[in-house]
Amino acid sequence: MEKELHEATIKGNVNTLFNLIQEDPLILDRNNIITTFLETPLHIAAMLGHQEFSVQLLRQKPQLAKELDYRRSSPLHLASTNGHVEIVKALLQVNPDMCFAIDRDGMNPLHLAAMRGRIEVLKELLGAKPDAARALLPNQGNKTILHLCVEYFQLEALKLLLETMDIVGELINYKDKNCNTILHLAVADKQTETTEFLLGIAGIEVNALNLNGMTSLDILIQRISWDVRDLEIERHLKHAGACGAKETMNINTPLFSSTSHQINNDGAAVNNQPTNLQINDWLEKKKNALMIVASLIATMAFQVGVNPPGGVWQDDQGTHEAGSSIIVSKYPKYYERFYITNTTSFIASLSIILLLMSGLPIRSRVFMWILMVVVWIAITTIALTYAYSVSALAPVSSPYVPVNNAINRTMMVWGGLTYLLLFGHTIRLIMRMVRNLKKTIKRRRMALRSVQLNNSGVV
Repeated sequence: MEKELHEATIKGNVNTLFNLIQEDPLILDRNNIITTFLETPLHIAAMLGHQEFSVQLLRQKPQLAKELDYRRSSPLHLASTNGHVEIVKALLQVNPDMCFAIDRDGMNPLHLAAMRGRIEVLKELLGAKPDAARALLPNQGNKTILHLCVEYFQLEALKLLLETMDIVGELINYKDKNCNTILHLAVADKQTETTEFLLGIAGIEVNALNLNGMTSLDILIQRISWDVRDLEIERHLKHAGACGAKETMNINTPLFSSTSHQINNDGAAVNNQPTNLQINDWLEKKKNALMIVASLIATMAFQVGVNPPGGVWQDDQGTHEAGSSIIVSKYPKYYERFYITNTTSFIASLSIILLLMSGLPIRSRVFMWILMVVVWIAITTIALTYAYSVSALAPVSSPYVPVNNAINRTMMVWGGLTYLLLFGHTIRLIMRMVRNLKKTIKRRRMALRSVQLNNSGVV
């Protein structure tokens, strides 16, 4: 009978279903699962679109509406995916709460209907449980149902969601794990109509920044080759007031100032400063990049330290021992300088890693200055290590004298430039500290004067 029930389900044969129920009234209770994929007869009927068969199953056993298969999909998931509107209606009448059920991908039936562009199904689902459209998708990069519409080129589903739901202010500017809004995705996929539609919505953030610090216009500009769609998207973006990240963030204003406003054409104040999340993302990226550079310098210094240029002696003789550096015997002056600079570079790079992992306040200007000095030491000493290595490897005979001289001059020029950079930042930090000290002294004097005036008034 289980085989007969399976065949009747695939064909949607209602008469066979009635005959089987008459022969065994408990057949639906005993044979909930009829495939190895944990599918019930209602799963198969909903997937294949057998409307009458599905309705009869729901009348006989309504509990089938909330059964899940091996992918944790309910019959409503399958009916919504395949666009079977009447079956969706029947399932919603029995158990509308299945709109909130999520499968193994973290999607509910509304997500699947929006992905596939099942507009009529989406209308029924929204009418039953509109709040299910607000569910996020952590398994899909923390996207929203609007991200799915844009990602799968479902403009009509996007219009339906934005026109029939009160979620414009809630989800229209929501960012996924890469901080991309739906406008970022539309521009990246060259969706001209979707971009034009989104730019016409009140409240859309045209110049929102993603994790890479890029606006929608930046994504467009970075393309190597353009076509007609790119030109049209550019026209729509600029008409809506879009600009690049450098224009959005006032680079002449300190990055960590609390407020910075500009006035738009309507005379309203517009905050163009990056949010705390964007600043934290910027700092985290800089921290990760610095960690990589420090690890690379430490690796190079370690390798050069244990494997000195020129190699090591392979045998024992009167003047040297096997395993000792050749440079120490032939060029002792370069050997001493080489190992001093290399060791300094190694310790400095390890100090950078330690400072970044110590949890010190990375926004502190003093900490940033200390970190910059250590980075300067690490880079400078690794460059000097290279210079001493090349000088030791190049013979001192006359044909190679110009080579050593060129290396020395190049290192002097480069060292001078880095020294000026460090000196300039140091002077800038000292001037800022002096200004802050003057402000503190001025505030204390004013406070003291105010106290004196109050005391004289009391007397």
